[in-house]
Amino acid sequence: MWSQQLLPTPTPSLFPLYNPQNAPFSPHVLKVQKEGRVRAISADEIWPNAARRKREPDWRGGFSLGVDLGMSRTGVALSKGFSVRPLTVLKLRGDKLEMQLLEIAQKQEADEFIIGLPKSSDGKETPQSNKVRSVAGRLAVRAAYRGWRVYLLDEHGTTQEAVDRMINMGLTESARQNNSDAYAAMMVLERYFSMSGEGTELVLPKNVDLQERLRRGPPKDIDFFPEEHDN
Repeated sequence: MWSQQLLPTPTPSLFPLYNPQNAPFSPHVLKVQKEGRVRAISADEIWPNAARRKREPDWRGGFSLGVDLGMSRTGVALSKGFSVRPLTVLKLRGDKLEMQLLEIAQKQEADEFIIGLPKSSDGKETPQSNKVRSVAGRLAVRAAYRGWRVYLLDEHGTTQEAVDRMINMGLTESARQNNSDAYAAMMVLERYFSMSGEGTELVLPKNVDLQERLRRGPPKDIDFFPEEHDN
């Protein structure tokens, strides 16, 4: 079992606009990894929660986990509705880390992971990007069995944004050091929602059966869709 560290609650955010000069993708197209290639599919096929929320104001459900992957520490943040908060910091790697992330998603009723992808200031990928892609690919396979999706999003600048946020909150230097990864994950989520899901890259398993599970999505929660369980 994982123990969740209680983190300071930040001032509520309305997802401040993040609008990079060189937006990586069209607002109507998601990029998808498949069989070593990249192909474009319609955003209508598999929407990230942020895009669906924008298109369907009455849509219910769809909690999201933000993930800031590090060499020895991984920050996790949670979005439920319009509330985004840092959740915990995991000091795990490899298989244990991936299983822990799945366990957290299960407990928090999240159906998607938004993982920060390291990039340089000019939008190019770095050596660390390959490591993150490797973890994201393995996690995507495991998540797809449950109908959960894994997305990558440019995280450039989120670490400094996290530091600025914690300083503005008055956190001590010790608290900032302990919680910086979780706050960086929160910054990734805030960026994701401010852009309504634009710029996300869906990590798609090669297995066609798992792809179909993603298209169907996770089983619908009776708390959100009671009318579908009346029969």
